[in-house]
Amino acid sequence: MSSLDFEEALRSIEQIDLARVAGRLVRVNGILLECVGCRLAVGQMCHVESVDQEMMDAQVVGFDRDVTYLMPFKHPSGLIAGARVFPAGKTEGVMIGDQWLGRVVNGLGEPLDNKGKLGGDTLLAQQLPQVHPLKRQPVHAPLDVGVRAINGLLTIGKGQRVGLMAGSGVGKSVLLGMITRYTRAEVVVVGLIGERGREVKEFIENALQAEGLAKSVIVAAPADESPLMRIKATELCHTIASYYRDKGKDVLLLVDSLTRYAMAQREIALSLGEPPATKGYPPSAFGMIPRLVESAGNSESEGSMTAIYTVLAEGDDQQDPIVDCARAVLDGHIVLSRHLAEAGHYPAIDVGQSISRCMESGDGA
Repeated sequence: MSSLDFEEALRSIEQIDLARVAGRLVRVNGILLECVGCRLAVGQMCHVESVDQEMMDAQVVGFDRDVTYLMPFKHPSGLIAGARVFPAGKTEGVMIGDQWLGRVVNGLGEPLDNKGKLGGDTLLAQQLPQVHPLKRQPVHAPLDVGVRAINGLLTIGKGQRVGLMAGSGVGKSVLLGMITRYTRAEVVVVGLIGERGREVKEFIENALQAEGLAKSVIVAAPADESPLMRIKATELCHTIASYYRDKGKDVLLLVDSLTRYAMAQREIALSLGEPPATKGYPPSAFGMIPRLVESAGNSESEGSMTAIYTVLAEGDDQQDPIVDCARAVLDGHIVLSRHLAEAGHYPAIDVGQSISRCMESGDGA
């Protein structure tokens, strides 16, 4: 063996982990796992060993002295007391590229459509993109969303963030489907968060169809997914949309719904012992909405990222705390009226209560 081969073999041996750090699971409280025995950072990924020796993915969501709190991505079945918890090391991102168009994925970027593996040429961290406020391009051009009532009366500009506020059963999902299919945006990213599972397939086959799906990426996290998966799916939508925006594309991001995102954070925060505030929502839920919305919009690139968030007004209450919080941070809101919907007027847009704050910007946007 030459000296060069010996040195290479020695380096390989030095990289072998002789001892693997592991903690122990001491308690399962609903959707919350408690671990002791190893130091884990908030947001770090880890693997929990189940009774059949398989690994369950989880993420650190908090700690209290020597106890670390984990939240699994799936229902915590098959876990036993004393199960080993292994740190996953550095948080990995997702490889994304143009081959994502026409695909349906979950909150971790894993394909759900049985069309093969997904890959790409760019590694993106699974966290919300941040845009410096002084580097944002202004809203200066209108975006054709394919709905004349919105184009004419509540014109949406490229890079604007708008809320679609309505109660249940007034045509919110149908309007979203119309926008997705007929918009002039080059790329459409759709997040179906916390809704009924059957709506995912119906949305793809009825609302999008083949022509709409070809330019879209669907991120689905139905109501039966864990709250952590619903949050991850919402944030992944923004990561995907920002990727295409930075490539110079005009991107339309549709998130249905922002309320389910806040509800997922409520589940996690309450399980961690955070005190509830208005209508049971903890303070952290109201802090996450502006952080999410501010990750959308324009950047210094030539592309644009327009976002439309549906906001569920429980009992048609426009003073609902999530509705009120969203209205304060968005660039406009479109209110759907139950009275108009019951009269058969679709889309049931209440023009008097709706506003587009960027309508007068630039050349008519």
